[in-house]
Amino acid sequence: MAITGGGRNEKILLIGKLNHVMKETNKFLSQFFHVQICSENAGVFEGMIKIVNPDLVMISLIGAYDIDKSIFFLLNSQYAQIPVLTIGTKEESSTFFKYYEESQFENLIRPVENTMIMEAVCRRLGIDQNEVKQEAEAEKKEKEGKKRILVVDDNGTALRTMKAMLQDRYEVALAVSGAQAMTSIGKKRPDLILLDYEMPVCDGRMTLEMIRADEDMKDIPVVFLTAINDRANIEAVLKLKPAGYFLKPAEQKRLLAEIDKILNAADAD
Repeated sequence: MAITGGGRNEKILLIGKLNHVMKETNKFLSQFFHVQICSENAGVFEGMIKIVNPDLVMISLIGAYDIDKSIFFLLNSQYAQIPVLTIGTKEESSTFFKYYEESQFENLIRPVENTMIMEAVCRRLGIDQNEVKQEAEAEKKEKEGKKRILVVDDNGTALRTMKAMLQDRYEVALAVSGAQAMTSIGKKRPDLILLDYEMPVCDGRMTLEMIRADEDMKDIPVVFLTAINDRANIEAVLKLKPAGYFLKPAEQKRLLAEIDKILNAADAD
């Protein structure tokens, strides 16, 4: 499950077909809130709403004939405390007309601008729209001023731990494999990579080789993370001449100090 979004705590469960409109709505809202996309299947929805515990449910009614109507029933009967915002044409919305008599539900008629969606979301959440935008802008500026660290590890717990250690000082991106790391680097170049040495299929050595083989990536400092503390393993790691290496679990203070040292040296070059 991937939840994307800004620094605010409000969570939105966005339900509907994964089409262009859904993607654009998700992209817009994710600037301000934590957004989780969910299919229009009632079984998937029922499981997802328990996991996400959203503050608002938004339903895209495009292709309303395919939307499982029991979603509306579940929302009305079991989750009446969660406000619901639907977006669709007059024809699509008419299918669910009876639910709009309840204060829990509100409908926006397409075509609708993002500004109107934002107004409706903030109104339903009971928050100030200008305050939300100001916070998002402040977070954006803060991120732009931070160095970007990519952490690569096949262990989800390790990734979350590393992110918690680094996120106050750096912009942190995560990848669970070497292949995902290469995709992430291609989208936005990190200033430093923390790379797990022991990964299945494409391990740290192979991932480093791919990075160094790419002209645009080869100069990115790579720090290895390894859980094996024996001489042979350490020598194998050092032969690859990384910018540094740490035994797992890394100690936060030492790790931050080493990252600062490596980034400062890179800036000096």
